[in-house]
Amino acid sequence: MLRVENLTKIFRSGEQEVSVFEGLNLEVAQGELLALVGRSGSGKTTLLHLLAALDTATRGEIYFGGQRLGALSFEEQADYRNRQIGFVWQMHHLLPEFSALENVMLPQLIAGSDFEKSQGCARELLAEVGLENALGRRTGELSGGEQQRVALARALVNKPALLLADEPTGNLDHRTAEQVMDLLERLHRVHGLTSVLATHNMELAQRAARTLRLEDGQLTEVVVPRFN
Repeated sequence: MLRVENLTKIFRSGEQEVSVFEGLNLEVAQGELLALVGRSGSGKTTLLHLLAALDTATRGEIYFGGQRLGALSFEEQADYRNRQIGFVWQMHHLLPEFSALENVMLPQLIAGSDFEKSQGCARELLAEVGLENALGRRTGELSGGEQQRVALARALVNKPALLLADEPTGNLDHRTAEQVMDLLERLHRVHGLTSVLATHNMELAQRAARTLRLEDGQLTEVVVPRFN
């Protein structure tokens, strides 16, 4: 599904250069649930942004299903983000004055779907994440866990092949984080997703088929201890 070859990302500020990682290589199989761990500032978010074509690499290539992202036009990259990628952020980035239903509908409306179809898909997904009774509530009135459920539904409304999640439980208390972890795992399985989750939560990482640590610009596979 994903292949990363010799990926390098360098940020420049004036004459200064900061290398996030150099020569990074990675393969993610279709259907895999991969956890990405590492300290803050190690480059996890940067890597997710590159995989989502939200940023461009300094050097190296990223392939999605054999297609080189660097060869896509601006419009093709936007279409890739909208149709192939579901992104969940630590800060959910919902529109607080819009209802849960309206927030989930937006990606389909942007993609050109008609209103009734978008509304139907959004209703189904909100029911799937346990929010069938909160369709008309403004997201600014919802709890943190409910907001993250809306964000998950929004991420899946265009039926993406790849789910990218950046610290999806980072702002939640332990009990709510567990509920969101259960939901992420179930959605990954039921929707046949390929998922890459960047997290500090080792209980979330242990649910992945594989865990990679990003440290000093390198990826290494790690064994995550099981929690009782």
